[in-house]
Amino acid sequence: MTPSAPPLDLAALCAPVLARHGCPSVSVAVAERGEVVLAGAYGTADTATGRPATPDTAYALASVTKPVTATALCLAADEGLLDLDAPVPLPGGAHPRWPDPTARQLLCHRGGLGAFYAWEYGDGGPGEHRIDPDAYLTPYREPGSGFEYANLGYRLLGQLLERATGQGLGAFVRERVFEPLGLDGCHLGPRYPGPAPAAVRYTADGHAYPDYGCGHPGATLGWAPAGELALFAQSYERLLKPGTAAAMRVPLPVNDRLGYGLGWCVSHGDGPVILSHGGGGGGVAAITAVVPERELSVAVLCNTTDKTARDTLVNELLTALVPEFTPALIDPATRDPRRPRNLPESAWSGRVDTPEGPVPLTLRLSADGRAELRLDGGVFTADSAASDRWDLLATFPAQLPTADARLASPVLALGLRRGGERLTGVAHAYKNGEGGGRLGNFLSHHCVLDPLGQDPASTSSARSTSAVEL
Repeated sequence: MTPSAPPLDLAALCAPVLARHGCPSVSVAVAERGEVVLAGAYGTADTATGRPATPDTAYALASVTKPVTATALCLAADEGLLDLDAPVPLPGGAHPRWPDPTARQLLCHRGGLGAFYAWEYGDGGPGEHRIDPDAYLTPYREPGSGFEYANLGYRLLGQLLERATGQGLGAFVRERVFEPLGLDGCHLGPRYPGPAPAAVRYTADGHAYPDYGCGHPGATLGWAPAGELALFAQSYERLLKPGTAAAMRVPLPVNDRLGYGLGWCVSHGDGPVILSHGGGGGGVAAITAVVPERELSVAVLCNTTDKTARDTLVNELLTALVPEFTPALIDPATRDPRRPRNLPESAWSGRVDTPEGPVPLTLRLSADGRAELRLDGGVFTADSAASDRWDLLATFPAQLPTADARLASPVLALGLRRGGERLTGVAHAYKNGEGGGRLGNFLSHHCVLDPLGQDPASTSSARSTSAVEL
């Protein structure tokens, strides 16, 4: 059958976008009916040597790794090696009130876990502090009760697959997913093994990242050339039973036009169903999308943290290839617009639960919408707001005094909900942007506050006594 994708001048499309957004390079591919029908790479894969990007250059995928890991889990389930609906034990033991999440819930980000990423740059010397991801594997809500994008769920899934198969995650994915599909340039692991060198990853202002890893490889550490990624997106179903492949496309809602299935974002509403997944991280801006009923897929891979070039190019490609396309069909953003808070002028005290133990804090809310945080001997102020999800939102230039947060998370953001006389929610320690040359980490912690002056004994019980939810 002759490919029917309309002709596109990739050079004319990509060159001005790279120049406009300062992106070092991009690799683009369009596949149709199991064949790469259009591919091109533009710009520089390694600015230090001047090595140009080519269609064979592999790029880091960041979260586009998730559909790969999901395929491997579903394949193992088809072979009876694991059960997607069986509970997956948490390292810290079962939650006292909620069941352990199932693999199916973790695959679709409904396992109750919070947001997390932590990068291991590996150049801090023998004493470099490393964050233990298992210390953050605590549910924030009952599994199955709602969507919360969680890299840590894919950490658990990778470990589950390794136990079930007796192989390392990267080895199983290579032998059972990549090789059967003929994807010899794909890889899952912290470093690309070649034979050709991969694209160097760059900050938004052009500084090279070192090789780095993380504690959630099944969520993040994939590599692929654009053509092979586009082929994976439309051929992975060949590895699965029809019912399993269909289940991967069942979307639980994320927003009004898109849901999340088993490892894929899935559009719903008018027009053809589009499966997609984007990825971003230090020096990575990647995306793939597939229209199954048309056997058409695209991949756009950039070696920069800035996603602007990636988004511009994938939207232009899909607009040209799929007349019914709109950007909302591949946009997983959840919308929770801010509004003035309703909480009155008040004072609160309580704790942030961290892997090192509880950290006390006090919070004062003024009538003019400002909030004052007292933490670890410091005083910090910020504007506060509310939203449909939260009764209080505030972000402070405050350092949570733990070894993990001191590593690369100098900002503290609170999202709290009032229940009775208590505020419960989450304290995110993170770094905003690439200041100092690299992305930092993003750590989620339980936070519990009571009216100032209340008996503190009521706040010192185990975190299970409060229904903290994201």
